[in-house]
Amino acid sequence: MHNSGEKIEKRKNLICELVEDEAYVPMKEKELAVFMQVPKEERAALREVLQMLLAEGRLQVNGQGRYSKADENKPVGTFIANARGFGFVEIEGREDDLYVPEDKTNGAFHLDKVQVMLLPGQHGKRQEAAVLRILERGTKQVVGTYEQSEHFGFVIPDSSKIGKDIFVPMERSKGAVNGHKVVVELTSYGDETHKPEGRVVEILGHVNDPGVDIMSIVRGYELPVEFGEKVMNQAARVPDEVSEADKQGRLDLRDVQMVTIDGEDAKDLDDAVSLSVDDKGLYHLGVHIADVTNYVQENSALDWEALERGTSVYLVDRVIPMLPHKLSNGICSLNQGVERLALSCLMTIDGRGDVRDYQIAESVICVDRRMTYTSVKKILEDRDETEIAACRELVPMFEQMELLAGILRKRRHQRGSIDFDFAESKIILDEKGRPTEIKPYERNVATKLIEDFMLAANETVAQHFFWLDIPFVYRTHETPDPEKIMKLSAFIRNFGYHIKFSGEEIHPKELQKLLGRIVDTDEETLISRLTLRSMKQAKYTVECTGHFGLACQYYCHFTSPIRRYPDLQIHRIIKEQLRGKLKEERLQHYEEKLPEVAKHSSKMERRAEEAERETDKLKKAEYMEERIGETYEGVISGITQWGIYVELPNTVEGLIHVSTLPGDYFVYDENTYEMVGRESGIVYKLGQKLTVRVRGVDRLMKNIDFEIPWEEQEGR
Repeated sequence: MHNSGEKIEKRKNLICELVEDEAYVPMKEKELAVFMQVPKEERAALREVLQMLLAEGRLQVNGQGRYSKADENKPVGTFIANARGFGFVEIEGREDDLYVPEDKTNGAFHLDKVQVMLLPGQHGKRQEAAVLRILERGTKQVVGTYEQSEHFGFVIPDSSKIGKDIFVPMERSKGAVNGHKVVVELTSYGDETHKPEGRVVEILGHVNDPGVDIMSIVRGYELPVEFGEKVMNQAARVPDEVSEADKQGRLDLRDVQMVTIDGEDAKDLDDAVSLSVDDKGLYHLGVHIADVTNYVQENSALDWEALERGTSVYLVDRVIPMLPHKLSNGICSLNQGVERLALSCLMTIDGRGDVRDYQIAESVICVDRRMTYTSVKKILEDRDETEIAACRELVPMFEQMELLAGILRKRRHQRGSIDFDFAESKIILDEKGRPTEIKPYERNVATKLIEDFMLAANETVAQHFFWLDIPFVYRTHETPDPEKIMKLSAFIRNFGYHIKFSGEEIHPKELQKLLGRIVDTDEETLISRLTLRSMKQAKYTVECTGHFGLACQYYCHFTSPIRRYPDLQIHRIIKEQLRGKLKEERLQHYEEKLPEVAKHSSKMERRAEEAERETDKLKKAEYMEERIGETYEGVISGITQWGIYVELPNTVEGLIHVSTLPGDYFVYDENTYEMVGRESGIVYKLGQKLTVRVRGVDRLMKNIDFEIPWEEQEGR
C-alpha cells in the first residue's frame, strides 16, 4: 500500500483486462512480457504480479505454463478446517461457503489458499467441492501443548480446527517438557499416512503458569504484542505537551465546559463531550475527539503498524493497543486539566432530535473533569448527594445531557433503529489470573448517554462527507437475506407474532417492533437471539450503503481513533478537506488506498472479536471447573442435533449432550429448533427455563458440560 502497492494494483488490473479480452490467446510468461513491452529489469516484478493473481484466483495457468482467465467452476478461496476431517472453503463475493468432504481435502490445512472444483452434490444448502491444489499455505505456526514420548515429542494443537497432533523430533524441541505451551513452526504438513511435523520456535511457559493460557490465544491468533524498535523510537519522539505551533489556526474551545465519561479502568480517553442550551431551547452538543493524526503521520512506521493491527484488542486480563501507550495514554488521551488537540463535531439539535446545524473543526480543548459511568449514574439515577456535591458545577450539564440523550434515542427509535440489549460479561480475575467472579456487564444511563452522543457525531460526519462526494470509509450494515427473514417469520408465527415482509426487503422498524412486543415474555431471549442471527455483520466499506441496524443512510466510525484504524484514517481525510488540501492527486490516492484499508480493518476487527470471545470462553471454563457438581437455573439458548445449550444468568453457556438426556431417545427438529423425546413426547424449546448440574469441564477445548439432574427429570 506504499506507492509501489498502487503500482502493483495497476499492473494486476492491466493483466486482467488483457486476459479477459475476447481476442486473447493463452500465453506463457515470456510471451506476455514481450506483448506488454516489459523491459528486462522489470521481468521479475511481472512474475511476482502473475503469482499474486494466481493466488487471488483471478488467473489460472495450465500444464504448459500458459496463463488464462480463471475458470468460474474452479474458484479460489480459503480452506476452513474442521476437527472431524471435512472442511469449508470461503470464497470472496460468494454468500455460502463450499463444503469439502473428508476424502476431497487433498491435504489442505486450515487457512490454506486453495483452488477447488465444484462437485455435483449438495451438503444441506452448501455446494460440495473438491480441493484441486494448494496455492499457498495459510498456517505457518501452531500453538499447542507439548507432550513428551521416549524418543520424540508431539504438540496437541489448541485450535480445534487442526485435527492432527504435530510430530516434533527430539533435537527440534528446544528443551520443551510435558505441559509446556509452545509455538511450533510447521516443517511438513503431513499426508494420509504421516503426521504433520514441526520444530518448537518459542516456549510460552507451563500450562499452569498465570497468563500463559491467554498468551497462547494471543499467539494462536497471531496478534502482534510488542511494537518494533522503529515504532517505539517514533513514539518516544512524540512530545508530552501540545506545542504553541500546533495550536495555531485552531478553534479555541479551552473555556468550554466539557468532560470525559468512561469506565473506571479506561486509560485511553479519546472522546470528550460538552453541552449547553440557548434561550430558544436549542441544544449545542460538542463531541470532541482526540486528534491522533497530528502525531501519527501517514506512511510513518507508527501509521503502518496501526494499519496492520487495525484495532486495539481488549482481552480479559490485558489490552493489546493499536498505538504505543506513550500516545494512547499520553498526548492522545484527553486527560483532565491539560490542553489537547481535537477534532470537534459541534451540533445544534432541536427538541425533536433533528440536527439543525453543525460544524466540524480542528480545535484546542481542556477537559474539566474525568468522570466515570458509575459516578454519572449515581448523580442522575441514584441522586447520590455526596456525588452531586462533588460535581456541583457540572450537575446542570449532566441533567441536560440526560434530556438530550432521551430525545436522540426517541428519534432513532421512531426511525426504526434496532437495540439489542444482550448482557455482555464482565470477568473479574485475581492477581494470578484466576476468575473469581463472572457477572453481566450492565448498560446504564451514563453508558447510553455517551452511546447516543457518539452515534449522533458519527452520523453527522458520515452525512457531511457523503454529500461532499469524496473518498471515505463508512461503517455499513446490509439488509438481511430475505431467506433468513422468511425463516424467522415462520418461526415466530408459532408464538403468535408477525412481521410485515414482502419477500424482498424488510424495514428495520419491523424487527424493532417485534423486539418491543416480546419484552418480558418467556420467549424474549430466544426471539432476540434468532433475530440477531438472521442479520448480517457490520463492516467497513468505501460505498455508503447505509446501516440497517441503526436505520440510517449514512454512518461512519469517527469517535475512536486511538483504538480503531478506520477512525484514524477518516480523521486524516477530514483534516485535509478542512485545510483545502484535497487536490486531484490526493483524491486519486485515497480512491486507490481506501478499499484495502476498509477490507483489512474489517478482517482485523473479526480477528479481535474471535480472540476476545476465546479468552472469555477460556476463563468461563476455568471458573466452572471449580463448580463441578453444582446446580444452576438457566435458559435454553441453542439446540442442535448434538444437544442443548443452556445459558446461566452470569452469561456462562454449557452443553447438555443429547446422549445424556434422561429417560428417552431425543431427536432434533430443525424446523422448530426443538429437541423432542420419541416416546415421552417431552419437548425442550429455545428460551425454556431449565435446572442444570455442571457435569464436567474440558479446559483445553474450553467446553462446559451440563446435565439435567435426575430428581428434576422425575418432577416433570
